[in-house]
This record gives sequence, C-alpha cells and structure tokens, in this order.
Amino acid sequence: MTELLEWVRATFPMDLETPRLIEDKIQSMLEKERDIICEFGDDYSKECMDSYGYWLQNRSPEKFFQSTFNTEEK
Repeated sequence: MTELLEWVRATFPMDLETPRLIEDKIQSMLEKERDIICEFGDDYSKECMDSYGYWLQNRSPEKFFQSTFNTEEK
C-alpha cells in the first residue's frame, strides 16, 4: 500500500479532488493493513514463545512492521 501511495502522489496532480480521494483511501487502508499485520505478529509471537521465546522476546509486532515496510511512526 505504501508503494501505491507513493505512485499516486508521483503520478497524479495532487491539487485535484480525485487524486486526494484516492490518497485518503490508501491511507485508511494502510492503517488497516498495519493493524492486521500487527495482530498476526501478536498471535504468531505468542505461539512461538514456547519454542523460540529467546528469539522473539525483543521483537514487537510494531517493530516487525516498521522494519519490514520501512515505516516510521508519524
């Protein structure tokens, strides 16, 4: 979704209404994507803690998402 957002911003004139509507929709989808990935990370890390707790104990789903998708909290 981040790549799509960057493409829209680079390709369309952002002073028009339609590209801004597309941008808003993508941003709302980014939030949903982030929530789903972090929820998966929470579930996954709980399952893996029994066997690999030492490996996952310092990795939060938030950090995983940020490092995987090169995002920063805004």
